[in-house]
Amino acid sequence: MVGLLETCRLVFATDNLYEVLKLTKNASSTEIKRGYHKLSLEVHPDRVEEESKDEATKKFQTLGKLYSILSDKEKRAVYDDTGEVDDEDDLQQDRDWFDYWRLLFPPVSLDDIKNFEKEYKGSPEELTDLKSAYCEYKGDMDAIMDAVLCSTIDDEPRFRTALTELINSKELPKYKNFTKEGKEKKENRRRKADSEAAEAEAALAELGGGDGEDSLKNMIMQRHQARQGAADDFFAQLEQKYAKPKKAKTSSKKK
Repeated sequence: MVGLLETCRLVFATDNLYEVLKLTKNASSTEIKRGYHKLSLEVHPDRVEEESKDEATKKFQTLGKLYSILSDKEKRAVYDDTGEVDDEDDLQQDRDWFDYWRLLFPPVSLDDIKNFEKEYKGSPEELTDLKSAYCEYKGDMDAIMDAVLCSTIDDEPRFRTALTELINSKELPKYKNFTKEGKEKKENRRRKADSEAAEAEAALAELGGGDGEDSLKNMIMQRHQARQGAADDFFAQLEQKYAKPKKAKTSSKKK
């Protein structure tokens, strides 16, 4: 029977459990959970093409086993001290790792998304994200609008006002991409937003009017086909924000 460390080496090219999650040995339990959540979203079989599902499933199951070690204080301490894991305990049982994942990260509801947007817009958290995006993308408003959660073209005027005030107060550097942005680029951004809105409306109509969480997710994915990574991150952050940790069941569950 192939052990966890060997499996990690085969599917993630390292047998260091922390390196798989892009963390260090000093990572907090919160950082470990966040790292597990982020990577498991990337390799979740439902998010890959059909030809990649087998590989993704292997990675997803391996991540579940990995997290069950690092999230348990005693098992993590043994691994930290010895560099080994006990493959003879319930780690090797035929657990349903998909159920285990959902126990840790319950689905985000439509109300959660609405409440998040209501609380986030105009908040200090949004301003922090806006400033980070401005600096990361050197004032490129196209990239900034894509990066800030929940943003629409209607948010651009207040974003621009806030950034201009921060630039004038010397809190942010002055980038030509922002201060000298041409009228044509602004108009192209508006046209793109209008086109995406029309596509979203059409997609929602195809879903039968679309009340509920699944319809909303599908609609947003339709709007952001060119921004798949940003859309995934949007839902990942919402799930991370609202998911309440639950203790995994002690009894194993066969598929």
